[in-house]
Amino acid sequence: MHSIPEPTQKISRKAITVWRIRDSIYGLITLLILGVLIYLSFYFTWYQWIQIILGVIFVYRLLNTLFKITIYPVYLQKTWRYEIDPNYIQIKYGYFHRTHTLVPMNRIEYVNTHQGPLLRKFDLASLTFGTVTSSHDIPAISTDEAKHLREKIVQFAQLEQMNIDEIERERYE
Repeated sequence: MHSIPEPTQKISRKAITVWRIRDSIYGLITLLILGVLIYLSFYFTWYQWIQIILGVIFVYRLLNTLFKITIYPVYLQKTWRYEIDPNYIQIKYGYFHRTHTLVPMNRIEYVNTHQGPLLRKFDLASLTFGTVTSSHDIPAISTDEAKHLREKIVQFAQLEQMNIDEIERERYE
């Protein structure tokens, strides 16, 4: 039995900036909404337990936003690895909650690239590929790399499909 080498390809360092901007926007919106609710709770003298719950949620969301802006993007970028070869697509990420996914190339049903406004500004794209039962992402890779990987996956998946078609044709001849 041969061992599969660990994935070595990394996602772009620009991902850190993109994730920080995205999480800052989300965090600011939720903190603003919570701030308005806290203001309304004092203005309309809601029950004190509602004010306490809103305050706890506000503090939790503030700490969560600070964590998502400062530590988490660096950690995520450093732990993300992927590898694409003729047999498998590997995705590996996480330190405390490690995830290592191997997707056989002959199971790939589709491959997409996605680029939102933030990713486009930093010349990045996300690559999504899927099987019948699940889909997987490789986030924040350069646009050129995403296009190259998409073509590579399409080529490998078609080769696998042709081999399966040839085997099935031989069975019925």
